Amino acid sequence: MKDKIEKTTTLKAPLAKVWRAISDSVAFGTWFGMTLDGPFVEGQTVMGAIAKTQVDDEIAAHQEPYVGMRCELRIERVVPRKLFAFRWHPGADPDLEPDAPMTLVTFELEEVPGGTRLTITESGFDALPLERRAKAFTENEGGWEIQLSLIGKYLEREE
Repeated sequence: MKDKIEKTTTLKAPLAKVWRAISDSVAFGTWFGMTLDGPFVEGQTVMGAIAKTQVDDEIAAHQEPYVGMRCELRIERVVPRKLFAFRWHPGADPDLEPDAPMTLVTFELEEVPGGTRLTITESGFDALPLERRAKAFTENEGGWEIQLSLIGKYLEREE
């Protein structure tokens, strides 16, 4: 099994707008489907809970069983208009020990003709306990594909 997931898309939106969608915790929660208790600040931890995305009713219905599940985002790096990275427990498992291994999620932005290229990478699956690894990888492989569509819908809606 691979240690990382990488998904790329070109969004038909200016870099500044895409940056706000991923780096502003309220905007992020709107499309991702999460409520967060504070801003994304490098070196800090933000607590959150799964919520329903506000940009796609079908995906929101799929998120319904997970609403309220707590999650923790440890903000690793914030490089304005270029990179946003956090660590989390994939699957937002509430029974995990606080020091359980986390994966690293990185959003990288690049201005390209016609918009902004967004690359989402989640790495560190090899460090997860064997009994969680395959499920976390499989769920997030599909999950990041869905998130690419959600951020696109969010940006279209914000025009």
